Amino acid sequence: MFTRRNEPQDPNGPFVYRAPEPQNLELREIEKCFARLFSTDDGRRALGYLQAVTFQRALSPSSSDQQLRYAEGQRAMVATILRLIDRGRNPA
Repeated sequence: MFTRRNEPQDPNGPFVYRAPEPQNLELREIEKCFARLFSTDDGRRALGYLQAVTFQRALSPSSSDQQLRYAEGQRAMVATILRLIDRGRNPA
């Protein structure tokens, strides 16, 4: 990883956040987190962008198998985010 001179090293590495310990993850809390995050104006705008670049994109008939799989992986991730938001908005 490249850093600028005299720039302090981030103890978390290249990640923006420190991942919680797997044993402390509670799905319901994660769902609520996604619902809160994407309920803001910026969150809705970002989610709209993600939907546009994944669901509203078509690949050509000559696209390779790798390109198709990559696009489907992106769509699956956005679909996962949408499910988490939906579950987080609905009381359990």
